[in-house]
Amino acid sequence: MNRKAFSGNHPAMSGTYPHTRLRRVRATAWSRAMHRETQLAPADLIWPLFITEGDAIEQPVASLPGVSRWSVDQVVVRAKEAVDLGIPCLALFPNTQPDRRSEDGKEALNPDNLMCRAIRAIRDALGDSIGLLTDVALDPYTSHGQDGLIDEAGYVLNDETVEMLVGQSLNQAAAGADIIAPSDMMDGRIGAIRDALEDGGHRNVQIMSYAAKYASAFYGPFRDAVGSGGLLKGNKKTYQMDPANAEEALREVEMDLAEGADSVMVKPGLPYLDIVRRVKETFEVPVFTYQVSGEYAMIEAAVAAGAGERDALVLETLLAFKRAGCSGVLTYHAAHAARLLNG
Repeated sequence: MNRKAFSGNHPAMSGTYPHTRLRRVRATAWSRAMHRETQLAPADLIWPLFITEGDAIEQPVASLPGVSRWSVDQVVVRAKEAVDLGIPCLALFPNTQPDRRSEDGKEALNPDNLMCRAIRAIRDALGDSIGLLTDVALDPYTSHGQDGLIDEAGYVLNDETVEMLVGQSLNQAAAGADIIAPSDMMDGRIGAIRDALEDGGHRNVQIMSYAAKYASAFYGPFRDAVGSGGLLKGNKKTYQMDPANAEEALREVEMDLAEGADSVMVKPGLPYLDIVRRVKETFEVPVFTYQVSGEYAMIEAAVAAGAGERDALVLETLLAFKRAGCSGVLTYHAAHAARLLNG
């Protein structure tokens, strides 16, 4: 018989061919738009930007085609562009100069460091018209490239690092950050940061926790962009998660929410959509994901090789994040995607 019926038990899917023709609603563009289950808009995007020293500086990142490091004045220009495109938030990452890096990452506490100067410059130029998400971790500031303080054996110390992260968070909040985003994966840091923000009068500063951050092979170009790639001694497997683990991700998320996170992040993105879905269904909280540098670079490599068309690849991957349950996506394609979505 040339008939097809749904094999499950869902009552809404009991129709049979030809009375039920699922292709009917796909026949025209207006109908496809009307029945579309997942929507993607510029407001779903967060644009990561890399900051460097100097004036009127653009430094292309070789391993991230189309992405550059920008001096503070040029980051302000990018921020204005984001506002015009309808992108609600920027994620800022500094490329700290080698002479300001140290074993203890103390530059993270400097109120005049690159990150804080960028926050103030954007805030002075644009006020509250755009959100500023700031990375909290020590790898942009350490001479060894690890996210925290290390002992003589190179092991990253948890509690001592948390003390530094608290100071770093307060420093960024005082400069005008809207969202503190700890990416370090130390135990207990969300509760410590939340208490410090409350005590310091920063009650409306949000925390977006990198709750499920995996020890991934997709981070290489990012480390080039912030200048930590060539410095990294060892790996980050003692604090970032094992890619094989899913239940552990739920425990990490549960702990961070209990400690005061307003939203959580899964990182990387596309290889971990199952984690995004499980987190969303389990906790019903805002879940974000980071389409990381390696994911971006693979799309650009496919385009360069003639294996795909950039616009279609960008929008399809971003839509996949939303379909999986994301409230928003950090992506280096944010400006390009916003232009496409704005028509």
